[in-house]
Amino acid sequence: MSESGEYRYLPARMAERLRGIEIGVRRPMDGSNQGLHRSPAFGSSVEFAEYREYMPGDPISQIDWPVYARSDRYVIRRFHEDVSIRCYVLLDISGSMGYKGSGAMSKIEYGSYLAAAMLYVMIQQSDTSSLITFDSQIRSHHEPTGTFTRLKPMLLDLDNLTLGKAGDIEAVLHNAAELIKGRALVMIISDFLQDPEKIIRGINHLYHDGKDVTLFHLMDPTELNMPISGLVEVVSMEQEGKLIVDFGRIKESYLKQLRLYLDQLRTGCQRIRADYIFADTGMDVYDAILQRRKIG
Repeated sequence: MSESGEYRYLPARMAERLRGIEIGVRRPMDGSNQGLHRSPAFGSSVEFAEYREYMPGDPISQIDWPVYARSDRYVIRRFHEDVSIRCYVLLDISGSMGYKGSGAMSKIEYGSYLAAAMLYVMIQQSDTSSLITFDSQIRSHHEPTGTFTRLKPMLLDLDNLTLGKAGDIEAVLHNAAELIKGRALVMIISDFLQDPEKIIRGINHLYHDGKDVTLFHLMDPTELNMPISGLVEVVSMEQEGKLIVDFGRIKESYLKQLRLYLDQLRTGCQRIRADYIFADTGMDVYDAILQRRKIG
């Protein structure tokens, strides 16, 4: 938190811009609180679902009398129940997220702004949200909250993040699938530096457990375009070691492999109906949020 009392990753100007934004879901959610999202259960909200035959014990007031007048049948109108959903924001804090090339900020800074915004938006729209950080394993986990008071510890954690070492996204997603019970919205913010097939296996686990999954894929513009040439000493951000690399010789091959990797990850998400949003760190964070709003 700054001296002015603002949270670093949710300054007042950002909170103001986020007012009125709503994040939807594609899949039915479960829960018991009135909210914006349709449940697979039946309740008494305003969205009509179907009729069923009247049964002894049902309140007589629920009988649809116009249908009885037309068909001489006693039926009950059933409605989908609107519920609040649980949103889990998974933020990658592995070493590679500390990279800053030509972007406006490092990937972890960008991801932290994005995480804070999503946590705030979900609570603002009467849902609950939780922050989970990870590298090769889950490092921190906050229980879902629907109040701004209990959001504060999550924002403070973002203010004081310490980067980890090497990441293992697939393992973390399998662990998250076991940790997060029932239907929920899961947003994963990462640079996804792992074999796309392994990442998709982890996402598939979440999806088959009933999760509505969104990936925010972060990259620095330098990683995308490689405007570097000549011999450069490269230092690993996740493992100890240095290499001398001739970027002039590898650039064409690198860009080809990058396109293949991005296509595999994107099409893999489409295949299992996970939402994929790409954002380079030169993009306004607000614009990345708007991309997710359009999906729901």
